[in-house]
Amino acid sequence: MPLFLDDDQETLADTVRPFMASEAPVSHLRTLRDADDPAGFSRDLWRQFGEMGFTGVLVDEGDGGLGMGHVEAGIVLEEIGRNLTPSPFIGTAVGAVEALRGADAALKQAWLPGIVAGETVAALALDEGAKHRPRHVALKAERQGNGFRLSGAKQFVAFGHEADLLIVSARTSGDLADEDGVTLFAVPCSQPGITVNAERLADSSFAARVDLDGVELDGSAVIGEIDGGRALLNRVLSAVRAGASSEMVGVAEGASALTLDYLKQRKQFGRVIGSYQALQHRAAHLYSEMEVARAATLKAQQSLDTSSADADRDASVAKAMTGMASGLAVREAVQMHGGIGMTDEYDIGFFMKRQRVLAEMFGDADFHADLLARMEGY
Repeated sequence: MPLFLDDDQETLADTVRPFMASEAPVSHLRTLRDADDPAGFSRDLWRQFGEMGFTGVLVDEGDGGLGMGHVEAGIVLEEIGRNLTPSPFIGTAVGAVEALRGADAALKQAWLPGIVAGETVAALALDEGAKHRPRHVALKAERQGNGFRLSGAKQFVAFGHEADLLIVSARTSGDLADEDGVTLFAVPCSQPGITVNAERLADSSFAARVDLDGVELDGSAVIGEIDGGRALLNRVLSAVRAGASSEMVGVAEGASALTLDYLKQRKQFGRVIGSYQALQHRAAHLYSEMEVARAATLKAQQSLDTSSADADRDASVAKAMTGMASGLAVREAVQMHGGIGMTDEYDIGFFMKRQRVLAEMFGDADFHADLLARMEGY
């Protein structure tokens, strides 16, 4: 498939771009941070996302959504990244929706309308250690009558403190790292036995540690097959990895745009600093790296939309590439801003902080390089 947007996708981009720039610019993040907002995002803005159709971009038309694909979700996420817009979009509109695609009709009806309307927030409770290791699932789901009893803990649950729904991976049989024996559950956060402790991250967003102490669920909370949830879990992970890649592309683009404007305005020794060849070379190098990362991300999303056998591989390539390229972008941005780039009064530092968090989410570049090597048999 060609690695560029078609006319309909460009039209969506033309809708999303001005909305994000006017309703949720970088100043919105600064306002939330300075107010020490306990949610870390605006519920009103989330409802606006629903009104614009953004939250339902991946939801099938039969379930009230737009019936679009991961390429379109990536368009929204790129603008979220460009404007550093705090939102639970990846966990809710990408991760949870992708998981619920494997659910029965009753479970979809219970949760998708709220997501489409921008009323429901979902969070992915998949990691259990200090690093992203989704293969290791220790949280237990023990059979109890017609349902299950969940016990264990999850970490780094983005916006878990504000979530109405948790998508939880649990072990229903086997040992810690077994491929089989994993089941996904849709867990209402109102269930007794759930304790959430949130911590503010470097980029002013929140992630939570979630403890589940004997949380009782009936069989209707199971997503997909009991003991056979690994394939669905992998698809969810590929979806959010591609989504995080799009957001990192947007973060890099936003940082680069600020930097290019600065290079055209800042003068040293009577000359605009953008006229110096050394800085021009660095800007050109950054542009080429970002174009490669953008192409890798679009390829991953197209693979997901066509259910390609290479979707998992392509998502890991995208996450690794954008992690490295966006890291270069924000470092160069701060360097080329000079001393002012290190100050809080200037926005460029916010881009570096957000990139750092996104680079770690769902596996950093080293994790995905190792994963790709294993896929190739090394």
